[in-house]
Amino acid sequence: MNNDFVLITGSSNIDLANKVGNLFNKKVYNVISRFADGEIRVIIPENIRKKEVFIIQSTCPPVDSNLMELLLMMDAAKRASAKEISVIIPYFGYSRQDRKEQPRVPVSAALVADLIEHSGASRIVTVDIHSEQEQGFVKIPWDNLYASYSLIPELKKNFGKNLIIASPDKGGVLRATAYAQLLNADGVAIVYKERDVKTTNISASLDLIGDVKGKEVLLVDDIVDTAGTLIGAVELLDKKGAENISAAVTHGLFSSPAMEKIKKSKLKRVFVTDTIPQKNYERKEIISVATLLSEAIKCIHSGQSISKKLYK
Repeated sequence: MNNDFVLITGSSNIDLANKVGNLFNKKVYNVISRFADGEIRVIIPENIRKKEVFIIQSTCPPVDSNLMELLLMMDAAKRASAKEISVIIPYFGYSRQDRKEQPRVPVSAALVADLIEHSGASRIVTVDIHSEQEQGFVKIPWDNLYASYSLIPELKKNFGKNLIIASPDKGGVLRATAYAQLLNADGVAIVYKERDVKTTNISASLDLIGDVKGKEVLLVDDIVDTAGTLIGAVELLDKKGAENISAAVTHGLFSSPAMEKIKKSKLKRVFVTDTIPQKNYERKEIISVATLLSEAIKCIHSGQSISKKLYK
């Protein structure tokens, strides 16, 4: 393929960006520095006039700082006459605030998407966006990739027969069903969860749809934050007779005290991608999405279909 494009990253996930660059044998430019007062400074060190620019930046914690870096990098590329600016956001911060679930609240995901569009993005690329309808928040192309492309080959090495795929809430049923098909699982189980919309990170697992007695269970979810939902599901599955319980997660925020909860639980393993930088912990297995992102870049640059090549 023609390699006449430029890879840029901010400070949110430099390791992942460099892995993508290594797959192309290309330098990834980290263009972020800071003034003494903490203001972000962006300088793109090479000519990008009439070139395609790919900016790799998760808007993970610190969310607002990483989002501001992204907006400034887009503005710099736009002012430098880039031909096209594709923003690759492996983890899209604010994606859980995708609707007005009570009076007097913002639709934060829509506002963030609007900021990205108006800062100069030609295209948005995400991985397992929390709600796929968010792709309709903007009038530019928005390609949502599936982490299953990276996770399934590794999961197949670890799971075989007698497997049930479980969703920790009703919102993840389609994901659980897809994983069950890809892993040839015996079935799907659904944890019924109730969340108080007036509080943050508080939910309760109430009951289970499906039979997990004597089965190996793999919980699949897009985001784990404080792990309250995940551990509640583990406790319920254990009560219902599941033998071994593992989890596969796309975006591992693991806000405190998530890892402490996981260590004390009956969760055997957590498979998690590197859309958000990860530290090595006992029971955690990190799987990179670098190949997925690099293949998406190839498709965008060459005009190939992403859906035909990458969707699983």
